[in-house]
Amino acid sequence: MTPAPNDVRPFLDDVDRAILSELASDGRLPNNALAERVGVAPSTCLARTRALRESGAIRGFHAEIDPAALGLPLQALVSVRLSAHERPVVDAFRARSVRFPGVVSVFHVAGADDYVLHVRAASADALRDFVLDHLAVDPAVQHTQTSLIFEQARGVG
Repeated sequence: MTPAPNDVRPFLDDVDRAILSELASDGRLPNNALAERVGVAPSTCLARTRALRESGAIRGFHAEIDPAALGLPLQALVSVRLSAHERPVVDAFRARSVRFPGVVSVFHVAGADDYVLHVRAASADALRDFVLDHLAVDPAVQHTQTSLIFEQARGVG
């Protein structure tokens, strides 16, 4: 598949996609094992992995930690509808929201709401305080809706 003309990412071949797939499943996979799984020499695999990081195809490596181990067992998705949709308002909200305590991810979405925030909290009271202290008082926020996460499973893709 040829990238779109305005797509600045390099073309990824089958080996690059295989490397990305294997690392998505296990980011701690040693280079020798990764090379064997994708069918290339270790030196080739290392060079390709380095190029994928430099191009931004690999954004980083992280540990997936049980939120309860951090004292934040309650998770929620908080949908946010902004009162205005001018770029400065949208950009400013995004910049603020990623710094709110307990925010894991911020998604700019299409539909009735503008953002979905993945939030971790110590308790229902702490989650309520998060919404009241950071969202309800924000003049850019018109409406919020909170959905508790009962269970989370990570996909492979």
